[in-house]
Amino acid sequence: MPTANGDKEKVGRGPLAVIGDRFLDALEERFSNSRHERRNRFLLLAATALFLTVLIIPRQQLFSVSYKAGEIATSDVRASQDYLLEDRPLTQKKRNEAEAAAPVVYSYFSIAALDVTQRFEKALRMCREAKSGGKFDRGALRDAVAKTLGCEIFPPELEALIRVKGDRSLLAEIGRLAGHVYDQKIVAEKKAFAADRAHGILVVDPETKREIAAGDYSSYVDVAEAGNGLMKMKGNGSDSRDKVLIKEVVGRMLVPNLVFDKAATEEKRREAREGVRPVLFQVKRGEMIVRVGERITDEQALKLAKIFEARKGINWFFMGVGIFCIVLVLFYFPYRFARKNIRKFNPSNKDLVFLAFLTLLSFLLIKIPQMVSSTMGGLFPYVDTADYFYLFPFAVGPILVRIILNSEVALVYCAICAPLLGIMFNNSLPVVIYALLGGVVGAHGVRHCADRGTIYISGLKVSVVNMALVVSFQIFNDNLLSVQTAYCVAFALAGGFVDAVIVSGTIPLFENLFQYATDIKLLELSNLNSPVLRELMIRAPGTYNHSVLVGNLVEAAAETINANPLLARVAAYHHDIGKISKPLYFIENVGQGENKHDKLSPSMSGLVLISHVKEGVELAKEHRLGRSIVEIIRQSHGTGLITFFYEKAKKTAAAEGKVVDERDFRYPGPKPQTREAGLVLLADHVEAASRTLADPTPARIQGLVQKIINNIFIDGQLDECELTLKNLHEIAKSFNRILGAIYHHRIDYPEPAFKERGSGGKKSSDDSNSESPASSDDRDEKSKKGGGEDLKRLGIGH
Repeated sequence: MPTANGDKEKVGRGPLAVIGDRFLDALEERFSNSRHERRNRFLLLAATALFLTVLIIPRQQLFSVSYKAGEIATSDVRASQDYLLEDRPLTQKKRNEAEAAAPVVYSYFSIAALDVTQRFEKALRMCREAKSGGKFDRGALRDAVAKTLGCEIFPPELEALIRVKGDRSLLAEIGRLAGHVYDQKIVAEKKAFAADRAHGILVVDPETKREIAAGDYSSYVDVAEAGNGLMKMKGNGSDSRDKVLIKEVVGRMLVPNLVFDKAATEEKRREAREGVRPVLFQVKRGEMIVRVGERITDEQALKLAKIFEARKGINWFFMGVGIFCIVLVLFYFPYRFARKNIRKFNPSNKDLVFLAFLTLLSFLLIKIPQMVSSTMGGLFPYVDTADYFYLFPFAVGPILVRIILNSEVALVYCAICAPLLGIMFNNSLPVVIYALLGGVVGAHGVRHCADRGTIYISGLKVSVVNMALVVSFQIFNDNLLSVQTAYCVAFALAGGFVDAVIVSGTIPLFENLFQYATDIKLLELSNLNSPVLRELMIRAPGTYNHSVLVGNLVEAAAETINANPLLARVAAYHHDIGKISKPLYFIENVGQGENKHDKLSPSMSGLVLISHVKEGVELAKEHRLGRSIVEIIRQSHGTGLITFFYEKAKKTAAAEGKVVDERDFRYPGPKPQTREAGLVLLADHVEAASRTLADPTPARIQGLVQKIINNIFIDGQLDECELTLKNLHEIAKSFNRILGAIYHHRIDYPEPAFKERGSGGKKSSDDSNSESPASSDDRDEKSKKGGGEDLKRLGIGH
């Protein structure tokens, strides 16, 4: 029995059930405020998308191992996308070759002879000025002249310069000699120039840095040879001693007119190097770079290094944001579409939390074996690591959603999760197809799951579809006749059974944590020998009998209108368990004994009857019947009026000049929210009222059923559930058929072994709503009136 203390109520319950209750209480409190419901749903969506993004990011994008040539690969590595990678060693080689092939730059001074003449003229002018000034310092003059000429001057040579008289003729002679010398190319070193010329030279103007038209550079001399040639040249007339000295000075003034330009040569080499484009090679998505256990070759090491280097350049922040946005879009828009267009798609706040939790758990369940499979390559040498996904439990989530919620939610769930799984497996389209089809078939296989065996049959169906897909993929890849195909088919076959095992093991977790009543749990609860029903049978046998009959009525009616017959029957069995605490206050348990309501006021009697709903809810929670059963118990009487005590209170109040508030004699509700709850309410009234019929002929039963359903409909008790007028018509036909079978006529035995007590009167009244406190004599008298007053006492008469 329920206790007043909430903590004592949980005594003897498992820790998982207690956690589930506290979790759901916190959830209801969190979402109870409708103002914040949208905000809380958005926070749930964002949090789920964030955690899912971390799980979805492809494994190879996060865990990249760099290998060197000669090392052993510890996992299969295949390209997750197309790469256009630079072959740096080859590029470097080609650039070095281009740099080495660049020409050597030389600057050609075409005015070198003129420069010699001009410097000599300046030196003669300095000597003439010094001579005309009288006494002068010859040492200082020699240094100045040497600086001007750019070569060393000896004293005899300085004296020769001082003695020169005809500047013009001397300068003309020097210009002529220098011109003859510089008609040929003078270089600093013949061997170096010869090597450069064999390599290739480029002659440029030192002023403009522009290339000079190619000339003949096969004739060249060095400075020493040019000086010797100058000394051998004869001037105009005989050479005097002074002229010989001056020739020696001019010979030392000679400099190369074809000079190596280091800066320009480096620039040309740089341009040649930069002019070589990078050498690229392409790696296609899915290309196997290296298999586990292989020794890394130089080429593989190069590809791996380039792939890993390319991955380092990925902006992880934007990649994560992109996946996060994809998750949000895939969650939100299919959800909105389903809410607007699919009638049975209407998940509650608890359902959304369950779906979020299940999604994260499912992806984690797939992520872990995905990471572990990279180390299993040596176990099956003929199988690519990427093919291990055939073994992964993709169908677990959809199967659980179908068992716990419905097929519409399961279908939308498959459509959302399959693309995300494809992203997690490096944008693999086969994974999307495999996960989507396996999930749909698995969910379809458990559409009538009433026992554990159905789950394994569904797993077998998933295995068959998985194997068909594997064969299709192998044919598509032209790889059917291979050992690898046999392994993949074996994985696909095992994958369905893995799904079944995981689903069977996790269903109790979700049933207890989220207080769901699946068909499997409902089948367990339908056992009439369960503790709560056995206690009901012992303490309130009349109520027990009434509940069993109501269960039979609702089960048949639920099958007629395609509701959940198992849920309706189990809920009917338990809808009046609150009467266990005060069984003698309900007429079906009184018999011929004392009626306790005779000592109570009508208002107090009404409170006693109403309280059994609250006590039933508490007892259902204590026995962990599930939230769906608890809600049907709460809604099984709607906001119906307890007519008998209400009328009695009105008479008493009228005699005293008072007014009775009708709301005090109505059940607190809420009204039925589901078709199953509406069925329990209708069957409860119909079964109880049928006991008031003195002669239950088919016509009377049909009239009674129709009248009760009409009254309940007029009272608005069915306004909030999905029962249509067509459903009510089919329900009435089902009730008539079942009640007609229950109250069929029997033949009279000539010598009965015993005589039933009360056979000459009407059947005892049983009402789950008002339970009349009238005495036995009153019941006999009213039975003669055809049961009209009994309908009023049941709360459903006019």
